[in-house]
Amino acid sequence: MSSAIAGSPTISPEGLVARNPLTHRLKVRKATPDDAHDILRVACSVGNSVQDPSMGFLLTNYASDPLRYRREFARKALEMDHFYVAESKRVCGFLMACGRDAWLEYYPDWQARTHWHPEFDRRDLEKFVVVDRTAVMAGSTGQGIGSMLYERLLGDINLKGIENVFAETVIAPAPNYASLEFRRKQKYRLVGVRYEGIEGTFYTSLVYMKKLPRNGRSQG
Repeated sequence: MSSAIAGSPTISPEGLVARNPLTHRLKVRKATPDDAHDILRVACSVGNSVQDPSMGFLLTNYASDPLRYRREFARKALEMDHFYVAESKRVCGFLMACGRDAWLEYYPDWQARTHWHPEFDRRDLEKFVVVDRTAVMAGSTGQGIGSMLYERLLGDINLKGIENVFAETVIAPAPNYASLEFRRKQKYRLVGVRYEGIEGTFYTSLVYMKKLPRNGRSQG
């Protein structure tokens, strides 16, 4: 993913909007249950039985049970504070993020099972947001869609006084090179490593953090 949208995006009550000659009018807004079908379409394009390191991928095979995952997206659109979609004529990307309490409710041992960098300041775990999932429709990467989704998230959490943003990228058994490159471009800092077993497969993930000053602009 890279930022290739012409002009400087701005945040308005209607959402984050930008112009792009390839995607016409691109807008980032909060997801609703009515978006579930299109969100699933995006998720299936990058979350399936094929994990292409160069193109980026999601670990879940959404194509395996469309009805289940469509219902899940509809439910989370109501429950999550930070669930956004990017749309042009149709939804072409989405981002899901959790605040500290919600994340630790889902993954209560997340902090304990992460091998933190020796110089990591544990006080940064007192108040944070974790980016759970980000996806851009296959074939639509490189247009700044992922960057716009992140800008909307960062703008919203800045209003809540949240400065620490965590995100994970899988490096084994298949490395997600597209995600690693996005973390580099977004100037995330490596703070830990985590191992997780899912359906008989062990995954290794790098844990990244970005710290925001109170004015909302990120620090490296």
